[in-house]
Amino acid sequence: MTRPDSPRDERSVRSDVLRKGATAKATVDGHGIVTQWNEAARGLLGYLPAEIVGRPAADLLHDASPARAEVSAALCSPSPPTRLNGRATLLRRDGSTVELGLLAHRRASTAGPPEWLVVSAIPRPVHAVEDEELMRRALLQGPCTMAVYDSGLRLRWANDDLRQVLGLDHEEMRGLRLPELLPGPDTEAAERTMRRVLETGEQRELDLTTPIPGHPRPLTWSIDIAPLLDDEGRVAGVILSAHDMTGPRTARQRLTLLNEASVRIGSTLDIDRTAQELADVAAPALADFVTVDLLPTVHDGGEPRPGSPGDHVLLRRVAAQSVFPGCPEAVLRPGQVAAYPDLSPTAECLKAERGLLRQGIDPAVARWADGDPARAAVVRRFGFHSTMAVPLRARGITLGVANFSRHRRPEPFEEDDLLLAEEMTARAAVCVDNARRYTHERHTALALQRSLLPRTLPPSAAVELASSYRPADSRSGVGGDWFDVIRLAGARVALVVGDVVGHGVRASAAMGRLRTAVRTLADVDLPPDELLTHLDDLINHLTAESESGAGDPDAAEAAYAQVGATCLYAVYDPVSRRCSLARAGHPPPVLVTPDGTATLLDLPGGPPLGLGSLPFEAVDLELPEGSLLALYTDGLIESRCQDVDKAIDTLRRTLARPADSLDGLCRTVLAKLLPGHPADDVALLLARTRGLGADQVATWELPDDPAVVARARRDAAERLAAWGFEEAAFTMELVVSELVTNAIRHATPPIRLRLIHDRTLICEVSDSSSTSPHLRRARAFDEGGRGLLLVAQLTESWGTRQTATSKTIWAELAVPTP
Repeated sequence: MTRPDSPRDERSVRSDVLRKGATAKATVDGHGIVTQWNEAARGLLGYLPAEIVGRPAADLLHDASPARAEVSAALCSPSPPTRLNGRATLLRRDGSTVELGLLAHRRASTAGPPEWLVVSAIPRPVHAVEDEELMRRALLQGPCTMAVYDSGLRLRWANDDLRQVLGLDHEEMRGLRLPELLPGPDTEAAERTMRRVLETGEQRELDLTTPIPGHPRPLTWSIDIAPLLDDEGRVAGVILSAHDMTGPRTARQRLTLLNEASVRIGSTLDIDRTAQELADVAAPALADFVTVDLLPTVHDGGEPRPGSPGDHVLLRRVAAQSVFPGCPEAVLRPGQVAAYPDLSPTAECLKAERGLLRQGIDPAVARWADGDPARAAVVRRFGFHSTMAVPLRARGITLGVANFSRHRRPEPFEEDDLLLAEEMTARAAVCVDNARRYTHERHTALALQRSLLPRTLPPSAAVELASSYRPADSRSGVGGDWFDVIRLAGARVALVVGDVVGHGVRASAAMGRLRTAVRTLADVDLPPDELLTHLDDLINHLTAESESGAGDPDAAEAAYAQVGATCLYAVYDPVSRRCSLARAGHPPPVLVTPDGTATLLDLPGGPPLGLGSLPFEAVDLELPEGSLLALYTDGLIESRCQDVDKAIDTLRRTLARPADSLDGLCRTVLAKLLPGHPADDVALLLARTRGLGADQVATWELPDDPAVVARARRDAAERLAAWGFEEAAFTMELVVSELVTNAIRHATPPIRLRLIHDRTLICEVSDSSSTSPHLRRARAFDEGGRGLLLVAQLTESWGTRQTATSKTIWAELAVPTP
């Protein structure tokens, strides 16, 4: 409707716009000023662009419209929402009003600050018949596979997608149950789920993998089954909606297999074992039969010639794996050498330097198999129908070939399977080449060990640090000594020194495993004695792995190196100034107090790691601020030309002398005890303790009362303000609120809140419960479950540590820069 006195051009524009069903659009800048106005908006409200552009958008809102307050709040908010929606009463140019649904998007502007895009669909006549026809076509032609079953679970309706999947007409399917359409245990289980939906009226989900006639491989479906209710609210049937997840499922399986290959292939520097690991990973996950053949020069540790190997390639069988025990398909046994003619897939992929996919009916493959009677007999007996040949290439050099075959699974290899095989083989090739180079490159072991040791010591408010590492001479080989400094929660620090007895790459590799394990165990905040117990179990597992390779000439050396490991682990707390230490067959540390007294700490020795005979014991000491702890390996005090007791006495006297710096003290100790080149590796770690003052720690005992949460937030904010970190107060209040609330809801009193300020801001909430919290994904309408997720997003790190009587949840915030 328009007023009679409305301009003729305005009425015609409005009618044309309404007839075309356009969308009214306008843009509003961050100050609420209209910047753009389209023709549909003009037709809807009657304003010409020149009349509205440049005016406040609020002028279009009726005074009684509740949208006024919402728009004003969004414009004034420091963090406005990205979208607003709702109904609003607008003023037309002729003075009348219209109520519309508006949708406003906050978006970036090329001309300046962000702006708002406001849209509203022009009302159009409702045609029920037309809408019903659209809905019918949508259900019938939609991309989702759908079917309707009655209360007897017999099919009454199916859309086009289901008919195409099953290859059946509607009349051929109508009245049949799901197991009658697709017989099998999976569809019978799906029908039981459908019956539960009929009985309970609750929607259910399930995954279904089943073979379907006309498809080369089983299809995987993600199915939703929902009840259909009649006018009385009773369940009259069910609707089944299915999505084909075969592609994503296959992709996930390939990614999982690739990840498994990354973990399992290359666990040792042994060529045969690495090749066998490739075969073990690929069969049966990817292929029914896998072989790995290497050039004889590569298997012997030599340097292969660059370029293509040429015609009639000689290869040595190194590894094989099959879905059948004993690999009955194998024509060659490990160690045998055979020639491959140029028409074979093996020689062809070597010449092309890329993977090849061939089917059993390929003429060249058939001629090659027929030319070798034994091979032809195996092909016919097992029914090989699909083969991939992939060259092992590393650093531009061809090392051999991996062959993947299928004879038990009916589906042939696809191009994606070839890509996966190429990736797995490429990783295995690098491992094989590393093993080949190992025997010729001793300096690789030294580089490995140095890469595993910390290059720089982490800054710490708990201790002042200095370290020194000196490798053994070349005749002894590189050993397995290591040290580490690990930052722990609550401003604490862990000091570690260890020694893997023996020399060579295996000792260095074992040292790397132990150091990684110590860091992993320290991350879960285990006490020193418990950490050594877990480390002892790990060594036992590693020893069992080494002993299982009885045919490996280096197995005895590996087992000796792993059993002979020793370790000293200490944790120092600068708040309480207490230090807890435990050792496993390692030399005891030296403690120098601020008055200059140097003492060899009397710690329970404990057995070396890997013996598993006696428990480990920890000692808890209170150290005065400024105390010096010296941790070292036995190479520092044990030598052929000096008595151990005399060396320890020299170490104590040297450490007790004043020094300009800890680094200088390290150099002095090494000069006094090791005048020449050491016969064994030496690691030395010095740590001078510090303490956090009372002004850096704040502690509150909290009652088990939800009302205390507000007080805890206030106390935390006031303490941060006193420390000069007002900018972090809001974040800390949120963290304190979530952690204290969780403790009150789920834990056991007493509850304690502690704030620490050193390099970071640390919040700790302790209680008497032993249950550790964990992140979980809250559903859309859950009232809780997002607290720890919020803490994880707001902080740099968070975690849990246990004691004999309590649990502490901690979180660290970065100190705001001035």
